[in-house]
Amino acid sequence: MKYAAQSDIDRRMDWVLNAPRDKGRVKLIVVRPQTNQRTMLEQVLFSREAGVTGDNWQQHCWKKCDDGKADPSVQVAIMNARMIEVLAGHKNNWPLAGDQLFVDFDLGINNLSPGDQLQVGGAVLEITAEPHRGCGKFKKRFGETALQYVNSAQGDAHRLRGIYATIISNGDVSIGDTICKISKP
Repeated sequence: MKYAAQSDIDRRMDWVLNAPRDKGRVKLIVVRPQTNQRTMLEQVLFSREAGVTGDNWQQHCWKKCDDGKADPSVQVAIMNARMIEVLAGHKNNWPLAGDQLFVDFDLGINNLSPGDQLQVGGAVLEITAEPHRGCGKFKKRFGETALQYVNSAQGDAHRLRGIYATIISNGDVSIGDTICKISKP
């Protein structure tokens, strides 16, 4: 995969930052059955207990609670579909990011706060305070320029690397489903 150049990112940022703020769409659903494996799905069950069905969150979560179980604050990783398209190109490359949901929706701090809830298809998710940052794997898959951009001040403000959420209410989520805010504390 060819890495996105800074000029390509700059040229398309207005489009990325104009993602819908109130009502967007699910563009891609991905599960990680094993480390470094990705499966794209048309529909999946989001479960408070199990996470995204078929995903390895419970077994291989990088963040653990005191009891050794997977931390629900990082149960679902969500990324702006416009940003990943700029960085990765074709949709077949998007799963490399490691997120389960790619949405055409504004994830920035001016639109969403920790505690805000989102209706995504039949599921309800709650935004957590855990920051979602680009890491060494992200750099290897998308390049140094992409990593620096998503981890920049602008990247953080618009959460261009994405956000984490926990599942509040079980439900099926399908590609094309609506994503929208349902509460603001």
